Amino acid sequence: MTTKHLADHPVHLGRAGRAVAQPLMTSDPAWFAAYNARHGDDGVDGRLVTEYLFTQNWPMWERHPLGDEIVYCISGQARLRQRRDDGSEVEIFLSGGQYAINPANVWHTADITGEARLLFITAGTGTEHEPR
Repeated sequence: MTTKHLADHPVHLGRAGRAVAQPLMTSDPAWFAAYNARHGDDGVDGRLVTEYLFTQNWPMWERHPLGDEIVYCISGQARLRQRRDDGSEVEIFLSGGQYAINPANVWHTADITGEARLLFITAGTGTEHEPR
């Protein structure tokens, strides 16, 4: 296998210790639909590992019904916002070297200060989105 950039080619961690390099990631929702088709059978045991460079606030809320998500800040600063069932929010400030956990089924978004490079380990199958 040749080396790849995680920001371009995420990795699926699956059952039985499998690590599967993914095709070139795009922002097209079809990429995620294809990911679900490839790895949805792993269910709660599967994890998608991705890296993103953010220069602005997220335009949406998201949640992961099948499991917790680890958000690791590689560099920069980000403010994670988690929305509780009662509508109240919890804010978590991250800077380089720190991580937080978005619990399963909790809506979350992020505000970015300058730019931030974040690594995600996500139960990617079944992810839901809604506008901010």
